[in-house]
Amino acid sequence: MEIRPLDGVRVLELGNYIAAPTAGRILGDFGAEVIKVERPKTGDELRNWRLYGGDTSMLYRTVNRNKKSITLDLRSAEGRAAVLDLIRQCDVLLENFRPGMLERWGLGPEVLSVANPDLVITRISAYGQTGPMAQRPGFAAVAEAVGGLRELVGDPDRPPVRVGVSIGDSIAGVYAAFGTVMALFQRDRATDPIPLSQRIIDVALNESILSMMESLVPDYFAYGIRRERVGGRMEGIAPSNAYPCADGTSIIIGGNGDAIFQRYMRVIGRPDLADDPELADNAGRWRHRDRLDAAISEWTGRHTRDEALRILEEAAIPSGPIYTAADIAADPQYRARNMIQPFPVDVGEPEPKEVGFPGIVPVIGGQSLPIRSVGPDLGEHTHEVLSTLLNMSDAEISALEAD
Repeated sequence: MEIRPLDGVRVLELGNYIAAPTAGRILGDFGAEVIKVERPKTGDELRNWRLYGGDTSMLYRTVNRNKKSITLDLRSAEGRAAVLDLIRQCDVLLENFRPGMLERWGLGPEVLSVANPDLVITRISAYGQTGPMAQRPGFAAVAEAVGGLRELVGDPDRPPVRVGVSIGDSIAGVYAAFGTVMALFQRDRATDPIPLSQRIIDVALNESILSMMESLVPDYFAYGIRRERVGGRMEGIAPSNAYPCADGTSIIIGGNGDAIFQRYMRVIGRPDLADDPELADNAGRWRHRDRLDAAISEWTGRHTRDEALRILEEAAIPSGPIYTAADIAADPQYRARNMIQPFPVDVGEPEPKEVGFPGIVPVIGGQSLPIRSVGPDLGEHTHEVLSTLLNMSDAEISALEAD
């Protein structure tokens, strides 16, 4: 039996790019009916990002799975009227326009709440809906910098770098989905109507990043600490790094627990380090991190990746390979939990190709829930949604599309 906790919830998604669509994806993954509104002709720009073939990128197909796509022009009175009619039959509005855009279209929270007094309105923006920076535009790259992440990523003798995915957008999307479910939970338990202010979920990209920065700010206030980039290490935690092996690969080893460290050093033939009182806790090991990394690298350099990992696994030392996409696709652990799910997709070749997509997280019932559909073609569900929910005739839908 498929477990879909959000069955019966209907979401109208007005978002583009990654942040709001990620929130919509998560809600759709667990059963919500997510109706994605896209601009006519071009749709969400994500359709063309990292497009290597066909007319829709795998990025779009991934981020917008388990959704329906309809096309409406929000710049037109007819398009906005259709959105307002749809809102009356939805539980959630999800958007990530610059603050004030919905209001300029006549679709601000007050208007939406009149149309649907129970509506949850989830808004994602660069810096939030209030404050002196609210009106500034900003993508995740900027938010990751302002939120404190970029300063800590990379080597200390080089400029900061970015991680290889839009992590700021994705984290904000997770918070938006969580906030939406909290608001729905509160709404369903309440005996009195929930005020509009409590039905607005305000997610800022920079604040989403800040919330993941652990004790970065408290350490500054408490001790005056200004953390710096430390490459593959983690400030104050040692030994934990990537170490080169004899076959040209590298592995990750986290031997920073006190008991683990003792076992770890004996495994690599360095009982002297295991018994050194200077290295008995993380603070001491961090002071001697260069000496420890040199000893570990000397050991890994004498073994292939598989040899080193086998020895470490037998000793219960946390370690693992650095996977590529091909490694992930072949990994039996991911397969066992249904975390790679195949779908036939148009990739610009004569026939559809079977493409593996990442599964649904978190797992319920022992395996990742099945993906119902990958990201839809542009406007694929326009007729279905408008005829079913708004009782529009074929002629009315055709006229709306022509306008």
